[in-house]
Amino acid sequence: MTNVIVNHEKLKEFVINKLVKGGLVEEHAKIVADVLVHADLRGVSSHGVLRTEHYVKRLLEGGLNPNPEFSINNTGPSSAIFDGDDGFGHVIAKEAMDYAINLAKKNGIGTVAVINSSHCGALSYFVKQAAEQGLVGMAVTHTDKVVVPFGGAKPYFGTNPIAFGFPAKKNKPVILDMATSNVAFGKVLHAREAGTSIPSDWGVDVNGSATTDPNEVNALLPFAGPKGYGLAMVVDVLSGILTGSAFGPHIAAMYGDYNKKRKLGHFMFVINPAVFTDSDAFLENMDKMIDEIHQTPPVKGFSKVMVPGEPEQLREEERLVNGVPVTQTVYDYLSQIKETV
Repeated sequence: MTNVIVNHEKLKEFVINKLVKGGLVEEHAKIVADVLVHADLRGVSSHGVLRTEHYVKRLLEGGLNPNPEFSINNTGPSSAIFDGDDGFGHVIAKEAMDYAINLAKKNGIGTVAVINSSHCGALSYFVKQAAEQGLVGMAVTHTDKVVVPFGGAKPYFGTNPIAFGFPAKKNKPVILDMATSNVAFGKVLHAREAGTSIPSDWGVDVNGSATTDPNEVNALLPFAGPKGYGLAMVVDVLSGILTGSAFGPHIAAMYGDYNKKRKLGHFMFVINPAVFTDSDAFLENMDKMIDEIHQTPPVKGFSKVMVPGEPEQLREEERLVNGVPVTQTVYDYLSQIKETV
């Protein structure tokens, strides 16, 4: 499928226009657009602007609150519960991470459990918030069932992503953002949109057999078998059971029942290095680690050994200059701002 190259600021304008036309308050639309374009800039198109049409559909059918009133319940000096009032998860997660950051700056640790949220997009955006302020950030969230447990034939957990952000002094932050499935389901959706095949270890069909056809995928596989499955359970305990939200197969589906609020949970965790070690020493040692990893001799087929998130960081730098590729159908939808959404 043909791609169209779009300037990242223009792409944000397209998304904002669509969301506002769908009823979302503009202040929130700008944040959602920023998170979505962040994903596309890093090459994670599965969590990028292609999701806009889905969000608009949910807005129009009542599954998202277009003008939520957030509330915060402080449960301790370093802990809080953030109620998103069924708004956009992107905005909720950003605000919750900001609150966790402030707690960590004040008391060393910041932990925020998020309730009554929705799909929040790429977690890298939120842990980067912490890392850019010299703090260590962690974020997890659960999704509706789409991944088979290790040894199982039917899905139980979602892709349940987990992300970490670590600051450095002279290097860019190290950002690890990954699904606990072999891939995020959005990558399967992107392959469907682009009309391409997928690797055989991404997903299985209705019979539990591996498939390379994205249109046949009924469930995904956990990464590294029992290891990914175990981490998926950890994420669901933190995002679901610990926050008092739904978990596993009890989570409302993203695709379907567009008039229902999803009530998702997230969990944000921020550490101020200063409560454990000298802050400058921490940042300098992060630089030393990054530099030493870069100096590791690469094997044949690799030009350089990179740290987690570095390929995405380099792609972002290139796309900020040269533009972001989006599929023709997504571009057509986004650019038709005068049409009915």
